[in-house]
Amino acid sequence: MPMSVLLPRRDEISSRVTDRTDMLVIILAALCASLAGLSVAVAGPLVAGVLVAAMLLATAAYRPVFATYAYLLTLPFLAGIERGTLVPGVRPNEALFAVLVAGACIGAWLRLLRGDPIPLRLGPLDLPLAGFAVLSTVWPIASMMLRGAEPHYTDLVALLPVCKLVALFLLVRLTVHTEQQRLRCIRLVVWPTAGLSIVAILQTLGVEPVLTLLSAFWNASENETSDRGTATLGSSIATGDYIIVGLMLLLYCGTRGILGKWERIGLGVLLGAGVLASGQFSTWISALVAGVLILRRYPQARHQVIRFLPIAGIAVLVGAPAFLGRMADFAQGYAVPRSWLGRWDNLTTFYLPQLAEGRFVFGISPNSVLTAPETWRDVIYLESGYLHFLWVGGIPLLVAFAWLSVAVLRGASRLAPRPGSTGACAATLEIAWWMVLVLSLIDIHLVVRGFGDLLFVLLAITAGRLNDDMHSTQDLALDRSPDV
Repeated sequence: MPMSVLLPRRDEISSRVTDRTDMLVIILAALCASLAGLSVAVAGPLVAGVLVAAMLLATAAYRPVFATYAYLLTLPFLAGIERGTLVPGVRPNEALFAVLVAGACIGAWLRLLRGDPIPLRLGPLDLPLAGFAVLSTVWPIASMMLRGAEPHYTDLVALLPVCKLVALFLLVRLTVHTEQQRLRCIRLVVWPTAGLSIVAILQTLGVEPVLTLLSAFWNASENETSDRGTATLGSSIATGDYIIVGLMLLLYCGTRGILGKWERIGLGVLLGAGVLASGQFSTWISALVAGVLILRRYPQARHQVIRFLPIAGIAVLVGAPAFLGRMADFAQGYAVPRSWLGRWDNLTTFYLPQLAEGRFVFGISPNSVLTAPETWRDVIYLESGYLHFLWVGGIPLLVAFAWLSVAVLRGASRLAPRPGSTGACAATLEIAWWMVLVLSLIDIHLVVRGFGDLLFVLLAITAGRLNDDMHSTQDLALDRSPDV
């Protein structure tokens, strides 16, 4: 049987009824789960893992968009599991992503052999993103070698987050094309985010089974289970950022009538409570930034705020324990959160003196984590996004980030007024990127676990639509040009 028979053509796929496609994906996912449970009972977890990986690989090869769906569905629940807990040497979501991307690449290669076109043409965001990627990965290593320093293993590992985000961008860019696919991606963001919020709320309320489960698989400490919702992302910062993006996406879908009324209300209560349950001041700053941007872009929303007060009141009551716990810092006489004082001490003691020696021009090292001289901690983290850019790639990387930011905000603002999923994703990207610009003063939020993935998913969807608009305009101009 020829290989072309096993792979559906693009025109054949587009002509099929979407319900049949959804049913096929659901059946394949259920089959993977059933076979995994059977194989665990019969042959053990190793065989189960290999079998599930093979099923995921084959499904992603046959339907590459399945790779995007599966990754988004599991992202907030697997990304926080530490390396080596379930899969030797890597996080489970990293292993899953590698399998899904491998499957999608095999499918793309087989389609390319068959003669199908690869739907990738350069758009207005591609060049700034490529420049940022090169200056985040290739340039730091080249700079070290030019300065006579030898890159270590930790330096190479520090480059992987950006490489993964670029790979995710390409995966979404090449697989998500239609309105139905974008809408599925939206639901695969907001519904798992609601699950993440529930876990964060139960964690801050001290529900014993949840605390036990988080301690076993997500390495939650006893200190964090009282007033900070680390949830299944293993970080209150990551949890808060992730929930904010889900909430903004839900609000923008609501203004466009994309999701149902009760779906919006139920998810809104959970996500609003999750924002408070994260217990992070940076999350609350993000919510303030998002609120200001929404009211500025949509002045008519100011008159509808009162309609959301009952929902907001319920969310405040549910998330109040974490909020009140963090407010205790100010009751103890601190002008700023105590954790911020530790960040400032780390910056002034360990990082700024090295940057002040002129090494900020070309960067110091891709790895910004330092070995702590004290006995009560092992490592020290650079908790400032802009200083992180200078540490890793110097002024060239900071300039590349500024170039990318201008291009992203310009492209997102162009698509944000549109109806449908395109406008919702672009408007959410605009707010999320402003969050990065503001919060990078106190942390490197661009690559925060989970949030960075959502950011690049939204970036890929927006870039794809901008690219379609640009090339459709060019094609129309060519069609209207006189024959030579």
